[in-house]
Amino acid sequence: MSDFLSGKRICVTGGAGFLGRVVVKRLDALQPAEITVPRSTEYNLTDARAVARMYDDAQPDVVIHLAAEVGGIGANQKRPGRFFYANMAMGLHLIEEARVRGIDKFVQVGTVCAYPKFCDVPFREDDLWSGFPEETNAPYGVAKRSLSVMLASYRAEYGLNGLYLIPVNLYGPGDNFNLETSHVIPALIRKFCRAVDDGSPTVACWGSGEASREFLYVDDAADGIIKATCELNDSTPVNLGTGREIKIRDLAKLIGDLCGYHGTVEWDTSRPDGQPRRQLDTSTAARLLDWHAGTSLENGLRATIDWWRKHGASK
Repeated sequence: MSDFLSGKRICVTGGAGFLGRVVVKRLDALQPAEITVPRSTEYNLTDARAVARMYDDAQPDVVIHLAAEVGGIGANQKRPGRFFYANMAMGLHLIEEARVRGIDKFVQVGTVCAYPKFCDVPFREDDLWSGFPEETNAPYGVAKRSLSVMLASYRAEYGLNGLYLIPVNLYGPGDNFNLETSHVIPALIRKFCRAVDDGSPTVACWGSGEASREFLYVDDAADGIIKATCELNDSTPVNLGTGREIKIRDLAKLIGDLCGYHGTVEWDTSRPDGQPRRQLDTSTAARLLDWHAGTSLENGLRATIDWWRKHGASK
């Protein structure tokens, strides 16, 4: 890492969340002057006045915007309007206020959900606007996608040094394991661990199992975000991922084996699969940042399962 962040005042929205906690921990080792983590109870980032007040209080040189309202397929289906508004409004106000105050760098963390539903695999950053996202998460994806245009426009007109990073699906210790709002890996871990503990002969999973996904360990994502913050000065979107795609059916088998489950998996095909395939081309991150994910899926899953058994399985 460069010494770019040494002595800087850094604001990390969402810094108390799953990814944010890891980012903040790694930032602290780089000796910034101060790290501010605004809490939603004090600053409603969908409100322009609250965002201005947050900037007044934190006086940041660098903003890393991780905060989001997000969930799995079920949550996206229930709250499409809220997910669009909240994510669009937060980014809009934070970027505009960064421009007004002339901060050194604004880092927007986007989402793989922004990519078109039917996109050539692996997804390349140039394909971001080649079609509409998968319907169940399109409002969230479009809101986040629009912020990439805002940052590029603000760089061109105002000189705001804004970055746009696109991590693939994240997982790891400390993830959200609530079955109503979680993503696929924590949901499967919770289901299989519970089935092992209860001696259940079957586990029910959503969809057909034929959709594919790519997963990035949270520590690797944090390292990529910080490396980009230190070294990148370009608004071109940059994918962060592993480049490894796995079918949900095979993922379930892998997680079941690692949990010690030996029963049957029943697939509920009345439930949606979501986007058919998801895998990123990570060559831009390799070229611009010399960054590669370092944690294998198997090792990351073992660490996540161990964390859940120690910290969450009693919930």
